[in-house]
Amino acid sequence: MAGPEKEGPKRKVLDPMSGILDAVKILLTHGGPFPYMNMFVLAVSLATIVERFISLTRYNISGEPFMKQLIRLVREGQIDRARKLCQAAPNSVLAKVMKAGLDRANRGEAEISASMEEAMLEVSPQVSRRIPWLFPLANIATLFGLIGTISGLIKSFGALALASPDQKGQILSTGIAEAMYNTAFGLIIAVLCLITMLYLQSKAKSMIEEVEFNAARLENLLARRAAGELEGDKAA
Repeated sequence: MAGPEKEGPKRKVLDPMSGILDAVKILLTHGGPFPYMNMFVLAVSLATIVERFISLTRYNISGEPFMKQLIRLVREGQIDRARKLCQAAPNSVLAKVMKAGLDRANRGEAEISASMEEAMLEVSPQVSRRIPWLFPLANIATLFGLIGTISGLIKSFGALALASPDQKGQILSTGIAEAMYNTAFGLIIAVLCLITMLYLQSKAKSMIEEVEFNAARLENLLARRAAGELEGDKAA
């Protein structure tokens, strides 16, 4: 009768979270004061990123279905219903600009154009606000990391001159650890800021271009309506 099978050596399960926590502990222990400065930079960066993501989500709207319904109402001469459609999305920058044109629908092409341009000047800064902060924050994080690197190297080489031979290795390793941890932490924050800034800038630019394009569409449509060219045209 076969005996019980021998179990092989159990593999040690690596915990990624434990590794991250250990790295943070070493950073704060050996990094000097500069990791704490970079933690503040990281907190400001994350707060800016989260706020911009929430704001851009709130400002955005499905442009094509919205404009399709809005244009249909304008073609049918239902300007009041078109205004109410815009009012149903009070946070949308697209709806705000469209409403500005509809509010001047019966006052001539010049007033329609001026009103929509004014609304564009109002909403454009709202979309791109605080996104440029991420670039200087990335630079600040990198500079704090470099200062921490230089500080660690100065500390280690300065202490080597006065240390006994059996302590030189420990002093050198501690100083180099402070230098490398500061550099790595600063670069991680900088990369996070720059990648997120590129995404947010692309998203904001896309939203503004969509508003500008649809503003031109509505302005031309209202001008045609004023000229009586939409009579009998009920197509969406």
